[in-house]
Order: sequence, then C-alpha cells, then structure tokens
Amino acid sequence: MLRVQSHDDHSAFAQLVSRWEEPIRRLCTRMVGDAHKGEDLKQEAFARLFAKRKLYQPTARFSTFLWRIALNACYDELRRVKRRAESALDVGGAEEGLDGMGLELEDPHSEAAGNEEAELVRRALMRLPEMYRTVLVLRHYEGLKLKKIAEILEIPEGTVNSRMAEALAKLTRLLEPQFQEPKTPMPRPREALVL
Repeated sequence: MLRVQSHDDHSAFAQLVSRWEEPIRRLCTRMVGDAHKGEDLKQEAFARLFAKRKLYQPTARFSTFLWRIALNACYDELRRVKRRAESALDVGGAEEGLDGMGLELEDPHSEAAGNEEAELVRRALMRLPEMYRTVLVLRHYEGLKLKKIAEILEIPEGTVNSRMAEALAKLTRLLEPQFQEPKTPMPRPREALVL
C-alpha cells in the first residue's frame, strides 16, 4: 500500500486487489444481501481505496483501512436502498435482493438440500440492524477476531462483544420460530376409534 500511496504504483495496487477482492466481495454480498450488488460494491471499495490512498497512515494496518472503506460503501448502498424504498413506498421490495447472497455451493444437489436453512439464516441476517449485522458478518463469516473488528469499526472491544451478544440473541429470536419442531396431534386411544 505504501508503494500505491507514494508512487501510484498500479502493479502494487493490482496485487492488493488480487489478495483482497474475494474477502471484500463476500463482505459486501453479505452486508447487502445481493451477489450482483456485492460485486459492484467490491469494485466501488477498491475504487475508493485508490482514491483515498493518500489518507492511508503507514503505521496503521492496511486491512483495517480496507475493511472500513468496504463497510462504508455497503452502508452508503443500504442507505440508498432504504431511501428509494421509502420514496417509492415499495412495501415488497425489501425482500427482492435476498435471493442472491452469493453463497454458491459447488454441488447442485447439495445446494438443493442445504439451501432452505441457509436461506432462512440469510433472510434473518438481513433483518438485523446494520450495527449487529456488521459484527456478525465480520466475526462469523470473515473469521475476524473481536480486537480486529473493534479496530475496523473504531469502537471499544467491549462494545463489539456486547453487539455480538445482542446480534446473536436477535438472530436467535428471528430464527427460533422457523426451526421449532412442528407439533403433531396426540394419537387417539384405540377405544375412541371403535364405534
């Protein structure tokens, strides 16, 4: 990043993109709930990274700088979608982008078998407020430690921990009705069947 910042080195920038494009695409896709929009936001994040290269502090971690830029691009998109939905009074539009979370499975048969539960989780994740969705995505999907998440979000680690606990509690409340066993009626005694 230092070469990109000081010399506008395009080959160094290409190396950064190559190394980070997949994690950033996954993050963006999970934050906005749409694989195509996630791809667009990945591109936007790297364009912003290059545009903001002079703001990078060499003493800081590059990954924290990049994650923050990508999250801000996602937040901007989520606000745009919300404004469009509010202005159009589009009641059903919030569900449309949830189908393509970009979590493709390699085997089509496995996809059919596991897709229903994964879709329930993705839909519940999209119903969480941004601040809770962000910590869940960064921790559970991207595997970042709480300390790293705190750096990216520029909040204390204790706040990340409490948001994580609250996010998991909210997610559980959203999913619980979906995963409860259906209640079967009690069988009638044999005597009641004889007329």
